[in-house]
Amino acid sequence: MALSTTQGSDSPAAARPTRGLMPLLLAGNTAMYALYIGVPGMLLALQVEEIDPVDKVANFGLVSGISAIFATVFNPVAGALSDRSGRRNPWILAGGLLALPVMFLLGSVHTILLVTIVWCLGQAVMNVYQAALTSVVPDRVPVAARGKASAAVGLGLPIGSTIGALVGAAFSEHYRTGYLVFGAIIAATAVLFTTCAREQRMPAKAPTPVKEQLAAFGSALRNHDFRWAFIGRALLILGYFSVAGFQLYILKDHTELPAGLGAEEAVAILMPLNAVAMAVSTVLGGWLSDRYDRRKLFVGASAALAAVALLIPALSASWTAMLAFSVVNGLGFGCYMAVDTALVTMVLPKAEDAARDMGVLNVANAGPQIVAPFVASLIVSLSGGYTALFLIAAVLSVLGALAVRPIRSVR
Repeated sequence: MALSTTQGSDSPAAARPTRGLMPLLLAGNTAMYALYIGVPGMLLALQVEEIDPVDKVANFGLVSGISAIFATVFNPVAGALSDRSGRRNPWILAGGLLALPVMFLLGSVHTILLVTIVWCLGQAVMNVYQAALTSVVPDRVPVAARGKASAAVGLGLPIGSTIGALVGAAFSEHYRTGYLVFGAIIAATAVLFTTCAREQRMPAKAPTPVKEQLAAFGSALRNHDFRWAFIGRALLILGYFSVAGFQLYILKDHTELPAGLGAEEAVAILMPLNAVAMAVSTVLGGWLSDRYDRRKLFVGASAALAAVALLIPALSASWTAMLAFSVVNGLGFGCYMAVDTALVTMVLPKAEDAARDMGVLNVANAGPQIVAPFVASLIVSLSGGYTALFLIAAVLSVLGALAVRPIRSVR
């Protein structure tokens, strides 16, 4: 999975509203995030632990890191394929339906090598689904309704995270069945979406040459304010995902859980708490930053709050500390993502290159997610525990907060 930023367009199709599209976008993104949270965050971690409990942290970091690289490379490839075809629905349907047999295959393998290979295949079919689904908003939603569409897409993360955690916990002792349930959810949602959200064929788009993409990347980062916004986002995302990816192992090996509460059940409690806090702070942070016209203040404060959240489990291994961490971290990260996205749109180098430069920003989202599993597993292995991981992630969040200070064109 790679967090992405919706890009705008003024295509002919986007000039006409599509009735009923908003709930379908919500359903499509909810299903996607449910799988992205429930599979790697719960079932895959349990499968890796069952195969090799001694080296589970290093192995899980390896599987997560390699699959993240694969996903990041494959996402633009899948997007380019749907661009060239001029259609999204066939790709959404194909990716959704293929998720079911791939999830079945993932539950059937018994070595770290095969788990890595099959999960990379899973990332491939899910990125076919994701790349096409992400393109629906600029293709079919009129500019005046983009805010509502972005809200529908954004709500898929907290709702999907909650569903993913609950389903993952429900099948923690039967992870093979859990894989099939997630595959079935994606397949059913893909059928529902493509059946109900009819589309017209768009003009085929020629793929951008790699040389031009690299030149665009360098050009955007030469802009002072955009460069600092890019650095701040990359640091915050690296700190966040270094911890988030290992949540199950943190609960198993670091947290002192109450008697009778298993790590899997703990995840099912923490994720809804985090999702509600994230949803509240996303809405509230965006509204307050609009009202007071202070983007840097809210971005810096929310990144600092995320750092404070990471200090809580570093100082205490209690279950209460993890509950507090989940809430405070959700408040910080939700507000940060909402306001920072608005800030970035205000520091884009050129209005005519807005879509291209927002694509450059996605590197700050995706790149740290690739690095995070390797960094986290190395820190835990060298330090012998998770306290150092929390502290380093907190430092990264503080640096992310400080990175917005040099920005000149936005308050």
